[in-house]
Amino acid sequence: MPVLAARISGGPTPEPGLREPAELVTHRLAAEFLTIPLSAVARCVADTWACGVHLGLDVTPEIVERVARERLLGMVNSAPPSRR
Repeated sequence: MPVLAARISGGPTPEPGLREPAELVTHRLAAEFLTIPLSAVARCVADTWACGVHLGLDVTPEIVERVARERLLGMVNSAPPSRR
């Protein structure tokens, strides 16, 4: 089984032609989730994109945005009451 190398720079990034759509998704979600740092939102979007590609899905910005939004909602809802 091949071993995946972790990127020290912060995780997966979409293909060069898809960086702009991924950045647009990141900025839309960052505006919606103000309590989550921009770097965490960007990481969530990149991870969601990479997971979709890994699963062989036809990844679109709309799908990535919907799935990443659900993941971010989970992060917000799982925070201790003192952080909400």
